Amino acid sequence: MTALARGENRPAPAERLTITVNCSAPVDVSALLLGSNGKVRSDADFVFFNQPTGPGVTYRHGQGAGDVIDVRTSALPADVERVVITASLDGSGPRTFAGANSLLATIGSDAGTLTFPMTGLSTETAVVCVEIYRRAGAWKVRAVGQGYDNGLAGIATAFGVDIDAEPAPAAPAAPQPAYSQPPQQPPPYPPVAQPYSPPPAGPHPPASGYPTPAAPPPMSAPQQGALPMQSDLFNPSFAEATGVGIQKQGGKMIKVAVNGETMARAGSMVAYQGDLNFQALGSGGIGRAIQQRLTGEGVPLMKVTGRGDLFVASNASDVHTIDLDGSDGLTINGANVLAFDSSLRYDVKRVQGAAGYASNAGLFNCVFTGRGRIAITTHGTPVVLNVDQPTYADPQAAVAWSSSLQTGIKRNDSFGLGRLMGRSTGEGISLSFSGRGFVIVQPSELPPGGFIGGTGGGQQAGQSGGLFGGVLG
Repeated sequence: MTALARGENRPAPAERLTITVNCSAPVDVSALLLGSNGKVRSDADFVFFNQPTGPGVTYRHGQGAGDVIDVRTSALPADVERVVITASLDGSGPRTFAGANSLLATIGSDAGTLTFPMTGLSTETAVVCVEIYRRAGAWKVRAVGQGYDNGLAGIATAFGVDIDAEPAPAAPAAPQPAYSQPPQQPPPYPPVAQPYSPPPAGPHPPASGYPTPAAPPPMSAPQQGALPMQSDLFNPSFAEATGVGIQKQGGKMIKVAVNGETMARAGSMVAYQGDLNFQALGSGGIGRAIQQRLTGEGVPLMKVTGRGDLFVASNASDVHTIDLDGSDGLTINGANVLAFDSSLRYDVKRVQGAAGYASNAGLFNCVFTGRGRIAITTHGTPVVLNVDQPTYADPQAAVAWSSSLQTGIKRNDSFGLGRLMGRSTGEGISLSFSGRGFVIVQPSELPPGGFIGGTGGGQQAGQSGGLFGGVLG
């Protein structure tokens, strides 16, 4: 085993290399395939937890023993000159590598092992550990140890990954006839009561001493076309909703008549009919995956394509639909997003005016913009407040609001002797809202999925002015 110093390079010991990164703090390990210009050729050259394979490179989670990047130099494309292996703090431990006791990269192969202990790090939140590079037709290994102060997003941007790019839109499908619902059978009539007939009079049978029970009345043959059983479940109120696109199915489920594609929360499907295909999208692209990792906010998505009926729900939470008309955005906690039209786009934005405050509310939220319908969930029946005067809400009860609103933090308890002695109202801070728009507040401080992962937004999170076409349909 040979230890490398920072800046030292050596010939790659073998064609296949396994680079294992161990750290005393939780880190995300990634690899980037770079061309002669020092940039990725496309986002497909960024190999990390949400995109674990690339040409000649594979990411494997270490399950507590250090994440691994497996590189086969013979399988790397001819126009790839370098592969850099990075480590970035995942946000659950120290804020910088100064708080990490150790960071070690181990380059293993059948022909020997190289190690590179990285020391002297301070304000860095991400580090390029080692690079495998091509020189005069041969592959070499260099110990780098270069740090960045802006984390995984900073590394990705430095090497040409467009973390703000939207996923490429799907090609428009050929026009198809609207999906037709199978005809619903009319609810059956309630069963007809049979009149009671007393047993015929006559002498008791000998020996037994018990009367012969009356024969049950003969059952009538089922009516032609009627269902073979009866129940209040066959009431029309339980029948499938009708209409195109996203529709409420009762109070706790959404039905989507899919004729093309729609976006839904991963794992929310409870039933479907027709010819539908499901594709996991993670958080919706590399940029959003990084944002979700750094902020804890995002929507794990699946794309549903084809023609048929999709039914989605989330832990029997109440569901509502909102129509965006393009004049304003919707700021919402990602845990409360159930499904939305593919015509809408979303991003993760920081709350305005809340920096420096520690609370269960967090500092980020999802912001949806464009024209289309979104289905959201609440824990209980919400109230929609029209912000026509200064408005305040508990950060854990405010589910969503107009993105054009200005937000801030208001302290409700004064910091005095009473608080030092443990006396408090239990309402230490509130989110404040001003401007023109609305706020959706649920009767609970525990939304679906646990504490709010983020309650962000504000004027910079969406378009200014305007209201939605419809609220809580």
